Amino acid sequence: MTFLPLTVDAAKRADAPEVLRNALLTDRAAGECWTVLLAGCEFGVKRGLDSQLRRLSEATAEHVGTRWWFSDGSAHRKRVARAQENLLAAIAEGDGQEFALAFVGYDNAMAGAVVCAGIGKHRRPVEGSTA
Repeated sequence: MTFLPLTVDAAKRADAPEVLRNALLTDRAAGECWTVLLAGCEFGVKRGLDSQLRRLSEATAEHVGTRWWFSDGSAHRKRVARAQENLLAAIAEGDGQEFALAFVGYDNAMAGAVVCAGIGKHRRPVEGSTA
């Protein structure tokens, strides 16, 4: 099972090797956490996913650029943060179903940020504009 198919694809298409590397590591950590949740175990794997999610967010912020992440991309940054909070809440509750649903939202938010930042980077200014 893969948890970040959209993010992995977006990172490949955006030629974002650090985002891709961290997405794959996060995906693996999510699989381990999913197993722990389904088994009803209490292991440090859950905390490992939290730190890996932060690393993926940091790699994404670096790829898209701080200026974009905190200006034009702020809606995406907030969406990623909300999705991450939902995911961490599901982990804390030990709810496998909520975990899976939250990961869908997180994957969508993260991939959307990578794709939208790329669109902005490659957009040509309109003739006569100062952009």
